[in-house]
Amino acid sequence: MDELPVNTIEANRRMGHFEDRDRVWLFGYGSLIFKADFPYIAARPATIRGWVRRFWQGSHDHRGTPGAPGRVVTLIQQEGATCHGMAYLVTPEEFAHLDHREKNGYLRFATEMTFDDGTTAEGLVYIATDDNEAYLGDAPEAEMARQIANAAGPSGPNRDYLLMLAEALRNLGAQDAHVFGLERHLFDK
Repeated sequence: MDELPVNTIEANRRMGHFEDRDRVWLFGYGSLIFKADFPYIAARPATIRGWVRRFWQGSHDHRGTPGAPGRVVTLIQQEGATCHGMAYLVTPEEFAHLDHREKNGYLRFATEMTFDDGTTAEGLVYIATDDNEAYLGDAPEAEMARQIANAAGPSGPNRDYLLMLAEALRNLGAQDAHVFGLERHLFDK
């Protein structure tokens, strides 16, 4: 089997963010919204500021393969932007599972999140930055949608990831022109 272009498990394990806490908030903006396959203490809709969700990260291990990667979301800094998602209160033990799940280029970063009631908390978010080997970057919307429509991996078709994310965002009442635009392209075929 081909190796992943990048594996960030060890890098994330060396990070010392919040290691002194017995509970940590985790912000999910992609598959973590619709597939919370880990125990959590609480879950709340939340936002983070200064970031937008983009299908710019390659998926070689879940929604694609090393030879035919899918596209999944990461966060890109954008002044004035707000990204909607779900926040999960977890124990630090859950990061062993999460680090493995997010191993294809994602690193943990500290972030402040705002809950629907206006309260805030500091927590962690996984972001695949543009310097990781699995990063695909921007492309024309139709091209990205075509790649998503044709890719599949051990976690299923890449198109399912896009469609489940779009549905989850609608359920949150969140608008995301990028996600919804790619979804429209899937059905233009």
